[in-house]
Amino acid sequence: MGTRKHLILGAVLMGVGGPGQHHTWLDPEIPGDASVDIRWYIARAQQAEAAKFDHVFIVDSQFITPDSPHHYLNRLEPLTLLSAVAVHTTNIGLVGTLTTSYNDPFNLARRLASLDLISGGRAGWNVVATGDGGTAGNYGRKEHYDYAARYGRALESVRVVQGLWDSYEDDAFPRDKARGVFFDKSKQHRLDHVGEHFNVVGPLNIQRSPQGQPVIFQAGDSDEGRDLGAAIADAIFTHAATIEQGRAFRDDLRRRAAAKGRDPENVLIVPGISPIIADTDEEAREKEQALVGGKSFDRALKELGRPFGWHDFTRYDLDAPFPELGDAGDRSFKTQAERIKKQARENGWTLRQVVQHSIDAQRSAFVGSPLTVANAIQEWFEAGAFDGINLTITAPSEFARFTDQVLPILRERGIARAGYASTTLRGNLGLPVPENVHTAARRGALVS
Repeated sequence: MGTRKHLILGAVLMGVGGPGQHHTWLDPEIPGDASVDIRWYIARAQQAEAAKFDHVFIVDSQFITPDSPHHYLNRLEPLTLLSAVAVHTTNIGLVGTLTTSYNDPFNLARRLASLDLISGGRAGWNVVATGDGGTAGNYGRKEHYDYAARYGRALESVRVVQGLWDSYEDDAFPRDKARGVFFDKSKQHRLDHVGEHFNVVGPLNIQRSPQGQPVIFQAGDSDEGRDLGAAIADAIFTHAATIEQGRAFRDDLRRRAAAKGRDPENVLIVPGISPIIADTDEEAREKEQALVGGKSFDRALKELGRPFGWHDFTRYDLDAPFPELGDAGDRSFKTQAERIKKQARENGWTLRQVVQHSIDAQRSAFVGSPLTVANAIQEWFEAGAFDGINLTITAPSEFARFTDQVLPILRERGIARAGYASTTLRGNLGLPVPENVHTAARRGALVS
């Protein structure tokens, strides 16, 4: 299977630091309030746009504890943030995370369509089925949705949202002042959806953007998550430790997409990476060791609880075998929780060893001089392990090492493009504009 012509480039903006980034906020280049400072986001988006990145990516969740990562404790709502960034940028895509578990489809459709119009067709939606079980209490529920309900809601929600985005055909608003014709009623369509989780009448009160519909991103590694991605996603946000794992994931997602009648080449795999770059390979390895060695064991111990519904691991003996947790995690990040349990059981690890493994596992596959990192990215890309990368952005100077030292090498080799191909996110990702379903039906009726 071939690769995309050009490497997709995304920038994940995490302000003062997400999971495992325990001391990011101490960097003198990063304001202490970066996660709620719109000027910081605008500056990073402009830095990414100057480097011709395809998109910026905003992660999100809606439940915290005192032990949540620093960025999670105090951050801006994604679409509000991206709407502000939109008016200070021109070409870069704007991808925000919104949950299908605790949002209604009509509201999702309207907010995302608004961002898409504000930005001129640059919006993307990272679809998540909320893993943090505590979110239920913030929305008046006694317990979180079970796994099947979460993914059932997710699929139905996306289908409803996509249907609402097609409420107006592209020529529904002639706005012909000479003839006094503002609107063609025949080009407006109700949805009248009745489903297992949602009943939505429609139509949506906003037109389509130049890219037709926002680009759908999705992340999920379970069978349910992979099936959802294969059904609805244009791009998959994931993580892979090796080329072999990346290629296996990409091949599996595309097989599933083909089985659902989709063009597998239009399901893009764009994992998150954290390159560590220095003048020499040796300096980069020393830099990595300092980063890994500088992580807080105590914070890592507390963060380990998140996949298990923020289970408190501080109450256990660190040097005893990893505790039996029963079904803990089944209503949270189930796949991650099960993987941790399995690794501990198969390796006979203590709790201390599990925590240390969680720290060591965050080592990057892209460590070295600019040439070494460029070679590694090219190797993964040409091996079919990914279609692009989402870089986690920390200090601006570290981001500049990638844009100013690694990217020129990839451009010289024809891996990364030198300029934007389009003013829309779909155009830059090489994805087709989805035809309005009512327009397609009208054309089909005329042909028959």
